[in-house]
Amino acid sequence: MKIALITYLDKGAYDTTTVESEDDKLLNFLKEKGLTIDLVIWNNPHINWEDYQVAILKSPWDYFDLIEDFYTWLDLLATKKVKLLNPINVVRWNSDKRYLKEIEAAGLKIIPSIFINKQNRVSLKHFFDEFNTDKLIVKPCISGGAKNTFKVTIDHVEAVNHQLNHLLQEEDFIIQPFLPEILESGEWSFIFFNGTYSHSLIKKAKPGDFRVQPAHGGSVHPQNPDHDLIAMAQQYVDLFAKNCLYARVDGTFVNGEFLLMELELIEPFLFLNTAPENYDRYYEALKKLM
Repeated sequence: MKIALITYLDKGAYDTTTVESEDDKLLNFLKEKGLTIDLVIWNNPHINWEDYQVAILKSPWDYFDLIEDFYTWLDLLATKKVKLLNPINVVRWNSDKRYLKEIEAAGLKIIPSIFINKQNRVSLKHFFDEFNTDKLIVKPCISGGAKNTFKVTIDHVEAVNHQLNHLLQEEDFIIQPFLPEILESGEWSFIFFNGTYSHSLIKKAKPGDFRVQPAHGGSVHPQNPDHDLIAMAQQYVDLFAKNCLYARVDGTFVNGEFLLMELELIEPFLFLNTAPENYDRYYEALKKLM
């Protein structure tokens, strides 16, 4: 069985200098386990997908910039009968942050969210009252890596509002209250492989920033959560990440209650480097799904 470990064509748009090369380490680890696996750029026109039986989404970090091409590529894999991990239907669903509405409808907690369709105009001032907050987070429904993400305060709301209404001509956006708990206690990530808990950590932004991603200077702090916290995160995976090789449950705690920020099922960094056994758990999950 031949496997493609899916990445993207790096044109320098994303700063990866602070991120360990998880792809290379995972690729070498899986090769040492005897797997026939290549690192493959998802939209490389010269790839013959009939050569591969399995494709694993690892770091297609530009998919949201090329979303229609990405959807076409998913259709191609289905036509060629290439088994994608995570599954194609799950990836399509997870590519648009409107999936949060379905998670909330299922009775699980999310950060309060309002979705704005493209071609509409908004006044961000209204949402300070709507959420009873003095700061907002605004980002596209299809996005990643903090692209076009704004932290909005009343002091500069007009400037952001003008920029947002311009961007709304092209894409949908999500508006949420900014949670100070993210700066105070950080953002949790719970990582699961094939539905089974593997490891977790807290990500914290560097001083003066609100973005917790390592590429933006965020720091990572491995955790050892108790059973109740793991069971809480497990609910999201059980309902919405069936047959997934990997799932990352991201959120924070507000007044002792976990609020989901994102359920990452396409290209999350998995922080495999936080413990040697994480690679083994990944491999065992992959074997079962293949």
